Amino acid sequence: MGRNPRSKGQRTHTHTRSVPLSGREGGAKSEDYLFDLLDKLDRAPLLLLLDEVQDPHNLGACMRSAAAAGVDAVITPKDRSVGLTDVVRRVSCGGTEEVPLIQVTNLARVIDQLKETNIWFVGTTDKATQSIYELDLTGPLAIVMGAEGKGMRRLTQEKCDFQAMIPMSSTAVPCLNVSVATGVCLFEAVRQRGKS
Repeated sequence: MGRNPRSKGQRTHTHTRSVPLSGREGGAKSEDYLFDLLDKLDRAPLLLLLDEVQDPHNLGACMRSAAAAGVDAVITPKDRSVGLTDVVRRVSCGGTEEVPLIQVTNLARVIDQLKETNIWFVGTTDKATQSIYELDLTGPLAIVMGAEGKGMRRLTQEKCDFQAMIPMSSTAVPCLNVSVATGVCLFEAVRQRGKS
């Protein structure tokens, strides 16, 4: 996949059994829960990171798309991000019961820890030169979406292995809503993973 020293040949997952962990146990989960979940997967993980998404309708819609796409966990920072509110649960249409929401203290540190498990990070930004459709989204993957309006924070963006944009036909519409963009990116990953 390019410039990162972790080669495509290293993008294998060695865990041995499947785990039916879900968000059913109640509220947001911890980092320990995330790494326990990943240790028990028997396939390449698909994660969604939301960097400071604050609107509960957006988080709910992202959780709904994540559940539909088979995402293993949604990860957000504890600060300056919406949590599991009643609005989030309602808008997710059951997504919060299927996919655990992991709230972490330091998103950059967790990204570094996840990279040690050979997970690749694709950050989305309208400033990228590569389309999401040009990237290899198979294998252990985390898709990173930025906050409403401002996008990803600088450090989060720098931690990503690749940056991608969604091609837009209209110059009058500079970008998509974060929840719509999340759906587009996740289902491109689903499409590619179905072919591999």
